[in-house]
Amino acid sequence: MGLRMMGTLLAWWMYELTNDPFYIGMIGLAEAIPAVTLSLYAGYVIDKSEKRKLLLVTVLLYGICTTILLGTSTEWFSQHLGTKMIIVFVYSIIFLTGIIRAFSGPSFGAIIASLVPREQLTTAAQLSSTSFLVAGIAGHATAGFLIAGLKVKGTFLVITICVFIGLFLLSKIKEKPAGISSEKKSLEAVIEGIKFVYKTRDLLAALTLDLFAVLFGGAVAMVPVFAKDILHVGPIGFGWLNAAADIGAILMVFGLTLIPMKRRQGIKLLFAVAGFGLCIIVFGLSKWYWISFGALLLSGVLDGVSMVVRSNIVQLKTPDELRGRVMSVNSMFINSSNEIGQFESGVAAKLMGVIPSVVFGGCMTIFVVIATWIKAPSVKKLEY
Repeated sequence: MGLRMMGTLLAWWMYELTNDPFYIGMIGLAEAIPAVTLSLYAGYVIDKSEKRKLLLVTVLLYGICTTILLGTSTEWFSQHLGTKMIIVFVYSIIFLTGIIRAFSGPSFGAIIASLVPREQLTTAAQLSSTSFLVAGIAGHATAGFLIAGLKVKGTFLVITICVFIGLFLLSKIKEKPAGISSEKKSLEAVIEGIKFVYKTRDLLAALTLDLFAVLFGGAVAMVPVFAKDILHVGPIGFGWLNAAADIGAILMVFGLTLIPMKRRQGIKLLFAVAGFGLCIIVFGLSKWYWISFGALLLSGVLDGVSMVVRSNIVQLKTPDELRGRVMSVNSMFINSSNEIGQFESGVAAKLMGVIPSVVFGGCMTIFVVIATWIKAPSVKKLEY
């Protein structure tokens, strides 16, 4: 929750400081570069490490980063060092959080299988997705209220407290053994994860489709611009717009936890991603707040289908000894594509204008689905 609040706050703060959507996109690039570069090696480290200890170290480092950002947001820092140094500090810390996330993100996914019996793994994976989405909704929406009431500095203080509460709760998990022996060479071990994903065609297809959908459909990155300059709402309206997609996603994930998809998950995935692209187009064209909110809400519902299909395939098809490495490949495909998509949105907004860039992204998402339908017919037959 604290980290999702931080993402919302940084986008709002950067747009306030610069009044330029390109700088919002640069936030994504600053985090994606280290996260993507280190992700494969991080998977090897996760599999050979005690996962609880690794999570505790990474969350502690997150806490240190949020504390530094809290200091950067003070009046003293602004008066003595100025706006340019604030921007430099923010991007530097975001780069560091990208390094941390390369290790922390896959660790959260990899540890699930060691917490529950295998027959409960699908339910556990969906509950994990649900908790992530609840945190996203609470983080996005609460950040809007906090920015309005406590300003940037007060919001960073709340974020820091949330991260350290998370650290305390994680410390209650028992130690979890490493997945691979330390004798195996690191390069050989890293390649094992890539080979497994490549050979598991269902998994590769789901990851690739989601990669391009998130890459081109990153309209949420431009929400600060839409909130301030197009829809003319304050930080509270901005917070709810940011939370809309997560609200929709959690409704779908919760529904699919109660009533799972029994068959034809692949074709449902394709229709869901196409619908997601259409929602992004509607959001880009809308000039009315509630239509924009509704479009993002529905995009989250459809994204929830994709999230459930992908997470179930990853959990069910991955051997325990490969979980860290496969989760890192998953992170490289999916999580980092959010940041790269944010960068793409910032560059496109700079070149094309904000509204055309969002509409273009939605159209490209639909094009990716059509290309997948024609070029990868096996996706339509995907079932688990």
